Amino acid sequence: MFKIGLVINPFAGIGGAVGLKGSDGAQTREEALAKGAEQKAAQRAAEALAMLADDTADISWLTAAGAMGADTLSNLGYQHHVVYQSVGEQSESADTQSAVQAMLDAGIDLLVFAGGDGTARDVCAVIGDQLPVVGIPAGVKIHSGVYAVSPRGAGRVLEQLVSGQLTSVRHADVMDIDEDAFREGTVRARRYGEMLVPKELEYMQAVKMGGIESDELVLTDIADDIFERMEDDTLYVMGSGTTVAAVMDNLGLENTLLGVDAVVNEELVGSDLTAQALELLLTEYQHAYLVITLIGGQGHLFGRGNQQLSPAVIRKIGRERIIVVATKTKLKALNGRPLQVDTGDSDLDQALSGFIQVTTGYHDRTMVAVKAVE
Repeated sequence: MFKIGLVINPFAGIGGAVGLKGSDGAQTREEALAKGAEQKAAQRAAEALAMLADDTADISWLTAAGAMGADTLSNLGYQHHVVYQSVGEQSESADTQSAVQAMLDAGIDLLVFAGGDGTARDVCAVIGDQLPVVGIPAGVKIHSGVYAVSPRGAGRVLEQLVSGQLTSVRHADVMDIDEDAFREGTVRARRYGEMLVPKELEYMQAVKMGGIESDELVLTDIADDIFERMEDDTLYVMGSGTTVAAVMDNLGLENTLLGVDAVVNEELVGSDLTAQALELLLTEYQHAYLVITLIGGQGHLFGRGNQQLSPAVIRKIGRERIIVVATKTKLKALNGRPLQVDTGDSDLDQALSGFIQVTTGYHDRTMVAVKAVE
């Protein structure tokens, strides 16, 4: 099951039709409602989510109570879990942030939210670039780059993700303007951060002319990305395969092509390690990451040729610290099939399922589905 969070700002956009040039603040909302403004954010969210009607069996929805999401999912007939309840009659900025935090704590793979730039700011304040988001445009001001071009555009992106098609992710700016200054005729924009958003897969990215990906060049790009992200005094468990071998080559270290090695501070601290040796090594370090690739053609992450990565090892490292690396050519060869996990522990396999970001180049990520082997 893909765990998708949904947050709706029910007051997004109500100031536009009545000429208020925004919807931020309780006073503005009250003025807009007094002028007969209609709340359309839920309607726009429903337009996007209705496109997933054929995929609901694969999605576990987590949302906030009432108009912040649960009502919309109920009207669509989608099963869902409420993880947050606002305390006041009208949801405020703090409610959006608390709802997002509750969904993060529940382990969502992706966050969908409907609103405007103010909503994007609230979401960004909590989620940053921890995981991808899809914004459904429903506000007066849509200056931020985290929104789809339309509700149906957001629906198409979600369809692509759930169906397992390759979807790259990029950083997009969260922008907002000073509404009071805007009402006086002054545009005063400010950048509040950035979030990860899916985009249509542009396969020409990180490829040579002619559309043929150069494995040698891309492997170097992947290795440079991982090297740049490496933290001091942290254990890196390096899985098997040529993609991970490229990272080891970048570090100037010997590599066990069909085994598992360990690196700390760019130095080899273990070669061709067993599951028992890995479990012992993990007790010596507070933080650890696993760098792993998939088996080409099959798409297995765990359970085929890397049994040294036992359930105990994987649990100790944690899903959020698993770094998957692969070329887009390798992913495209799966023809939309999800990555497979078969650790021998069905509970762990389910916990590993969902969306995962795969490093496919230098500062280039691709969203890929992961499913337990049935």
